[in-house]
Amino acid sequence: MKDPYQVLGVARDADQNAIKKAFRKLAKKLHPDLNPGNKQVEQDFKEINAAYDLLSDPKKRERFDRGEIDASGAERPERSFYRAYAEGGGNTKYREAEFGEFSAEDILSELFGRGRGRGGRSPRMRGEDVNYSLTVSFLEAANGAKKRVTLADGKTLDVTIPPGTEDGQSLRMKGQGLPGLGGGPAGDAYVEIHVEPHPFFTRKDSNIHLDLPVTLSEAVLGASVTVPTVDGSVSIKVPPGSNSGTTLRLKGRGLVDRKTRDRGDQYVTLKVVLPDKPDAELKQFLERWSAGHGYDPRAKLGT
Repeated sequence: MKDPYQVLGVARDADQNAIKKAFRKLAKKLHPDLNPGNKQVEQDFKEINAAYDLLSDPKKRERFDRGEIDASGAERPERSFYRAYAEGGGNTKYREAEFGEFSAEDILSELFGRGRGRGGRSPRMRGEDVNYSLTVSFLEAANGAKKRVTLADGKTLDVTIPPGTEDGQSLRMKGQGLPGLGGGPAGDAYVEIHVEPHPFFTRKDSNIHLDLPVTLSEAVLGASVTVPTVDGSVSIKVPPGSNSGTTLRLKGRGLVDRKTRDRGDQYVTLKVVLPDKPDAELKQFLERWSAGHGYDPRAKLGT
């Protein structure tokens, strides 16, 4: 028989967790019910079972490493006396040690449900989960939307994007993964959402932030101006004498909080913007005005 370490693909100093992990991986791949009619797979499956049976038992493994038993667990001729009397006192016959913490049967039962019963039933195995990614616009994530994803088998799946969805958030679609085996349930589909940035909205938790350009006269004299929100445009009042950096709050105009289901706010920060082209009249006015109305906006900086 083949070396059990080579059969499982583990190093000779591998610990029990590594051996168990290697067996699980191979058993899931080589189980005969997943490869019907493949004689080579059946043979490979028997070999990994035998290898695990030996290496999962610390006493058997030690004896194999010392050369007392072969890969099948049989006594080597020169070590036959271990078969008759060993590991016990007096005339106690040698009894093969039970598996370690996990037997091959335990793991196969875990992987494939209850496994084949006495009536020859197929194992009940849950289907694999599948993962997809979906890119949505900022407003689709903010307000919610329905999008369609094409699955690996060519089928399509309608995905509901909840209002307030965040970038990187994963949505679980129960039962939309790969089908199960032997009547087992289907796996789930996980859709990771990627939200495109917006040209002027910025999200911070459930709040929206926006820099709003205003004219010099709107800042000085005050005005009613139109402001975009994720729900559409609204009108706000710019207080007279507003500066760049003045922040106005629009209550309840933010995003839906996933936990509380409450809506955040939108914060509008004013930004005074001069005309694109120099205005001679404005320049002349400011020259006259500043002659008698000088002030130092940097006085608090100590300059």
